[in-house]
This record gives sequence, structure tokens and C-alpha cells, in this order.
Amino acid sequence: MLRRIIFLSFMSLFILTTSGWSILAIYYRVEESDILRFGLIGIFISIALFALISLKSRPLRPILLHFITFLITLFWFFLINPSNEREWQTDVSVLAHATIKGNLITVHNIRNFDYHSENDYEARYYDKTFDIQALEGVDLIASYWMGPKIAHIFLSFVFKDGKNLAISIETRKEKNEEYSTIKGFFRQYELYYVVADERDVIRLRTNYRKNPPEDVYLYHLKAPLENGRLLFVEYIHQMNSLYREAKFYNTLTSNCTIDIWFNSLVIPDHLPFNWKILLSGYLPQYIYDNKTLETYGLSFEELQKKSYINERAHKAGHSIDFSRLIREANLTLKH
Repeated sequence: MLRRIIFLSFMSLFILTTSGWSILAIYYRVEESDILRFGLIGIFISIALFALISLKSRPLRPILLHFITFLITLFWFFLINPSNEREWQTDVSVLAHATIKGNLITVHNIRNFDYHSENDYEARYYDKTFDIQALEGVDLIASYWMGPKIAHIFLSFVFKDGKNLAISIETRKEKNEEYSTIKGFFRQYELYYVVADERDVIRLRTNYRKNPPEDVYLYHLKAPLENGRLLFVEYIHQMNSLYREAKFYNTLTSNCTIDIWFNSLVIPDHLPFNWKILLSGYLPQYIYDNKTLETYGLSFEELQKKSYINERAHKAGHSIDFSRLIREANLTLKH
């Protein structure tokens, strides 16, 4: 009797879970027509209900039918391929890539938009050559817009000439497409490396995003420079890989923080995986606790206050010295 109850409970959970996933996959990925979309959803719901109703009497055939239907949906879903050839929104329309010659890495198509507002800008790009031996450090930027648990995290690589390179891992959205966390589970967006001047990707968040506004914090990572060089080169390889062949973004398995962690695996003493990587708003605290943030002898709460850069970014405005000005409080702490 107990085994039967366990079996029925397990099969009910299996049917409900696979049905829920399949219905969402069909809803978000069958875009040809609503008739086809809702027709397929209706068929799947009917088969799932038939399997659930039949569990107590003759469960084998209905369950088998449901399982086959689920496998067909799964097979179809993983046949969907990412592409670099779509009608992209302007801010993600150009892919960055790089050429490597020894220690010199020339990055092409660095984004440097001149913003008038979040959606009003002049699109500009430039190329620049970086000497990885001139790397001075790596900074972590955390941008919050929906409370303390979730943040967008990205890195900026700091070089001796002051021409820092920020790289933000984001979704590549098509024209008239909005971001949705749920859609991000269903191969809706391609993965995109925003490779940008700090006056673009940081200033966009501090000075121009209003709905909702974003609170931005800049932290200095504490690690041997060789680790920073390894990480920078890995970012370049991943960027070039996306230039050659598109890859899907995934809300859970391939996003801004997960991919940072995957990229960091090239570092011998990389941080172990932790739930705070998933709840990205806690990532700076996690890095602080593992002694890989420059703390200047401050508690994390004190450091967080010192690392808030919105006011400094507003004062810096369009200044060509933007990168130095947003770091002023941290530079004072060093001395």
C-alpha cells in the first residue's frame, strides 16, 4: 500500500512538472501562430489530464503516452538553434571580437555610446589594443534595481593607461523584444557580451536608467595580477567564441553571474560555487567573506557605502576622466 502511494505521488509530480515545463516551452517558442500554439498546448493538457485520471486504474499506457509526448517536446526544444542573424536592438546589434598577438590583444567594436537618455543615443564604437602585462587590476560592478537579493554583476579590467575595458554578460534582444526572467529559461535570448567603455555601460546605469533607477557599486577585487590576466584572456576567448557561433542565454545556467564564475575556473584558486552566486545581490558579500575584495580594513557595510558610485558618476557626467572620478573615494582609501 505504501509503495503504491509513493508511486502515485511520484508519477503525479512527474506528470505535473513535465507538463508545466512543456506548456511553457510551447507557449514561448511556438511563435508562428496562436492557433498552432494553443492547439498544441491543448493537446498536451489533454494527454496530461488523461494520464493523471488513469493513475489509479490502468496507469501504464497513459503514462507512456505522456512520456512519449514529453520526449517529443524535449527533442523539438533542443533542436532550436541560436543565431547571430536576427533583427537586433541597436544597443546589441554589433558583436565585439578580438585578435591576439602575444601579449597584445586588439578588441574590435568596443561600445561607447553617447547617451542623451536611456533610449536616445548616438551609436559609436572603437578598437583598442591592450597589453595584458599592463593590467593593474579587476573591478566588480554590482547594479541593483529590485532589492538586495538580485543584482546585475559585471567586471571591468583596469589597465595602466587608464583606458579600462568593461565586459557585461547580458541578453541579446531582438527589436521590440522585452526581457523576461521566465522567457530566459526557454531559449528566447542569445547570450551577448557587452564590451564597452566605462562611460557607456556604467554611466548608462548610474546616470540614465530611470525606470527603474539602478544603484551601482564598484569594488576592487584582490587577487594576484596573473589571475586577472588569465581571466581577461578567458573573457576574450569566450567573446570570440560568441562572435563565431551564437549561444543561448539561460536565466539559471548561463547568465551574468554564472558565466563569470565559469570564466573564473581558469584561475587555480577560484571561488567555490555557492548559492550566493545564484542570488547575485549577495555576491559582493560572498567575495568579501572569502577575502578576495579589497576591504581597506572596513566592514562589508562600510565598504558598500564607500563603493556606491551613483553620485560620483553624476558629477563626472561626460568627462573623459569618468573612470578616475567614479573611483575617487576608493583611491583615497588606498592612501
